[in-house]
Amino acid sequence: MASLKLKRVYEAPEASDGARILVDRLWPRGIAKEKARIDLWLKDIAPSDALRKRFHGKPEDWDAFREAYAEELEGEAAQAAVKELRERLGKGPVTLLYAARDESHNNAVALKRWLDEHRGRGSSP
Repeated sequence: MASLKLKRVYEAPEASDGARILVDRLWPRGIAKEKARIDLWLKDIAPSDALRKRFHGKPEDWDAFREAYAEELEGEAAQAAVKELRERLGKGPVTLLYAARDESHNNAVALKRWLDEHRGRGSSP
């Protein structure tokens, strides 16, 4: 499997990014589509609006967020997005893009960890 990196969407694109995939449900504020150089926007892999709002700005609830998000990732739409992400990883490096300021507690970090934990299991990477 190719490398999987994380990066804020506001950081400059680099050749080493490979496929740049936005994993947020909302388009990032103040960034033009051309500047972001996003190859794919996987809205269905992002946390639901309800989960995003419940967690926003509460890093102390990180473990609860990760558990709830892991449950959402088992849903049909999310699994279709996971499959698409896995296919991209089969072709080369992938960078998951996110807009959050907190670089340690965001959905891309939780998603990468979930993907790492589920690598090699049935329907998940």
